[in-house]
Amino acid sequence: MRRFGRTLVTAALAVAVVAGTAGWASGDSQSAVTGPPPGTAAWRADTADGGPLPDPAGTAPREVARFFAGLDDSARQELVRSHPLVVGNLDGAPLPLRYEANRLAVAATGETRYASLGAPGRQILAFDPRGRGQVSEVFGDLEHAPHVSVIVPGSDNDATRHDAGRKPATGPAGMARSLRAAAGDGTAVVAWTGYTTPVGVGLDAADGRLAEAGAVRLARFTEGLDAVGAADPVLFCHSYGSVVCGLAARHTDATDVVALGSPGMRADTAADLHTRARVWAARGPSDWIADVPNVRFAGIGHGADPTSAAFGARRVPAADVQGHTGYFAPGTRSLAAFAAIAKGEIR
Repeated sequence: MRRFGRTLVTAALAVAVVAGTAGWASGDSQSAVTGPPPGTAAWRADTADGGPLPDPAGTAPREVARFFAGLDDSARQELVRSHPLVVGNLDGAPLPLRYEANRLAVAATGETRYASLGAPGRQILAFDPRGRGQVSEVFGDLEHAPHVSVIVPGSDNDATRHDAGRKPATGPAGMARSLRAAAGDGTAVVAWTGYTTPVGVGLDAADGRLAEAGAVRLARFTEGLDAVGAADPVLFCHSYGSVVCGLAARHTDATDVVALGSPGMRADTAADLHTRARVWAARGPSDWIADVPNVRFAGIGHGADPTSAAFGARRVPAADVQGHTGYFAPGTRSLAAFAAIAKGEIR
């Protein structure tokens, strides 16, 4: 009974923290954007070479890849022009087609808040304007790079905040640019905001609902990378993004999973992630995430601290990291370690 009482007290503290005490901000409840992209109905009604098109909701990425491999260039281009939002978000479709389709999709929205995503030279791998918007961008040559990393961000990220109004080396795009600069041309980095993130750090950030939806999308995304021949990825999972990675890890072929500034991964130990990937964790000395109670009770909280000895993850040096978003800052020990992990130099 005494132990149960302590658990209740700790859970109550967690709820109080989430509700706005201890320096946390409140957040608005979000509805997860799931399912196939806009335009799917028209896609399903269309054909190519007299046959049906692969269903975005159920066709495995490898089947999608085989479908496109059987089309000539004119048929592929016609699908891009007719269904840019579907092709641009279709895991398993050829990467150059997705980049082209998303350029068209961004332009078709006519919204200035997305205009920068359509700038020349940007490689937008996914773009979905529903809700607050989701976007993924590639830095480097994803088709041919021997090493691939994926940045999985946390709260307050969407298509409009992908890289606008951010300090250097923060936000999904900033983190990806910094990691690629440190790791070099042999590494491609994807900034993946492919799920609905919490806004602020209210109850959405304290429960796993959005992370569960995000984990399904992340697992399928990594299947898509595999289907087009990309290297098995390293997942760099920041803040609430580490909750997504914790739930998705067993369903991906990631070589490494790196949790940074993590509130927990919905697991008691690294072994409980049930992944063959190496599991790493980093937390800077001034990161406010350390004030979050590492509990999980009645759906609230994300469990054990990944940087604790009991969790069993490999530690990433982070003594010179400033705040909650400084892990990819140039010159930090954490970035140097991330680059080494990204290049497969640490075994």
